[in-house]
Amino acid sequence: MSAWTSDELARIGAAEELEITTLRRDGTLRRPLPVWVVRHGDDLYIRSVNGPAAPWFRAARARPEGRIRAGGVARDVDFVEIADGRDEAIDAAYWDKYRRYPGIVPRIVRPEARAATLKLVPRDGVMPPGEGAQ
Repeated sequence: MSAWTSDELARIGAAEELEITTLRRDGTLRRPLPVWVVRHGDDLYIRSVNGPAAPWFRAARARPEGRIRAGGVARDVDFVEIADGRDEAIDAAYWDKYRRYPGIVPRIVRPEARAATLKLVPRDGVMPPGEGAQ
């Protein structure tokens, strides 16, 4: 695994949304879906507002690798489940970044959404910005 560059962290962290593309069992890419992304330190996180039952989240757990695109950055990533007490810090990051959506943020910081938090870990190699699923 590789690490995010400071430029990637800044660009993805500042993006309004991130496109996530999960893999099917046969390795082909699904259609990209928009999700909110937050930065906490040198890490990037996404959550399913609908909790662990959301189809994209189930797909990411079944095959924890895929592709993301945000802020002009496209990378292959691993989706890593977390369970180490970062919930409050990630909640705060969602509030800080998306506070202008007071009707939605409470849904993404509730326990069901917290249970569907994934850390994005970049895989080796950078994808050219024009590549990805359509």
